[in-house]
Amino acid sequence: MVKCSHLIKLYPGSGEPDRLYLLCCMPLKLILIFILICILMQSHLLYATPDHKENLRELRNRIQVLQKDLSRKEESKLEAADALRESERAISNANRKLTELTREKRRIEVNLKRLQAKHKRVKTSINVAQKQLDKLLYQQYLGGQQKYLRLLLNQQDPNQIARNIHYYKHLSLARSENIRTLRINQKKLEILTRTSRKQMDQLTAIQTEYSKQTEKLAQEKTKRQMVLSQISEKIIQQRQEINKLKHDEKRIANLVEQINKLLAKRNITPPLYNNKLPNTSKEKQSFASLKGRLYLPVRGELVSRFGSPRSGKHITWNGLFIRSPSGNDIKAIADGRIVFADWLRGFGNLMIVDHGNGYMSLYGNNETLYKQVGDIIRGGDIIAAAGNSGGNLDSGLYFELRHKGKPFDPLTWIKIE
Repeated sequence: MVKCSHLIKLYPGSGEPDRLYLLCCMPLKLILIFILICILMQSHLLYATPDHKENLRELRNRIQVLQKDLSRKEESKLEAADALRESERAISNANRKLTELTREKRRIEVNLKRLQAKHKRVKTSINVAQKQLDKLLYQQYLGGQQKYLRLLLNQQDPNQIARNIHYYKHLSLARSENIRTLRINQKKLEILTRTSRKQMDQLTAIQTEYSKQTEKLAQEKTKRQMVLSQISEKIIQQRQEINKLKHDEKRIANLVEQINKLLAKRNITPPLYNNKLPNTSKEKQSFASLKGRLYLPVRGELVSRFGSPRSGKHITWNGLFIRSPSGNDIKAIADGRIVFADWLRGFGNLMIVDHGNGYMSLYGNNETLYKQVGDIIRGGDIIAAAGNSGGNLDSGLYFELRHKGKPFDPLTWIKIE
């Protein structure tokens, strides 16, 4: 056992008798612990030098500079998101205009065919009237005015004279009627010709407008891709700056833990695919009575579920995300009224349907919105086209169900087939 005097030599105190007495009376383990604490305290004081404080101050200043730079990039990202909103609104409007122009073109083509058929009938009537008039004129030419007078003067039989007068009067009336009919039909033909020409001009104008809208749509899509590239580049720059600050072991551990939880959840939950869409065959019913009989609005793979954690964020999903190719039809799950149809940050082109009694369905990340606020729809009506608006990387549909403003799990109401 080590003597107390040796310990006093190893660690000389202040010379005060009370402290020496305490050291001498302490057990060996407690004395060793006491010495270790003293050494650690001296080490702490040794490193708490002015140079260390200066280094800490410089590190904090560097972090502040990086945070300011990150704030500027966040502002740039918001500006790019605003540009993306305008671009995606323009794409939605252009698609809606193309749909309207196509419908108008079909209507004019139907009218044009009807006018052409009527034009053909009128022309046939004119030809018949022309032939009848030619026949009457030929008969009158053969008879001649002098022969008409001779028939009247040379006839001895009064009955024969009356018959001849009646015949020539009938011939004259028939000629006049045919001339009148011919003029009326010719006038109709002129009107129909002008109408047909006007319809053709309208059709040509619509086709020109169609081409302009198509070109505008292509330009807007190109503009959108440029905006998305800008956002992606700024996001990459942000991550690079943030990575310079991610040297804290605790933050790395938290990140690894989150990734492991996410991977574990993905391994546990198999992917679901939806192939069944809503239809309009059901009779009108209250939304609450449709629980368990509804279908998802789009065909695709269910990749995110209600309540699951969102990647890289400390928040959970309030709905479902269904991965689906861009342009796929989005159908309303039930009857209702459109109460919102516009671009909203985080949701892109968003449509909200009010089903009554506080129930609403939300459809986000659409490429095109086909309906407008106030439109009455039925379950199964096509209301939008799937896309990745709002800066989403995957193409598809974000879908929510809410009751009195609060989101709930759609899978408790939806059948997936």
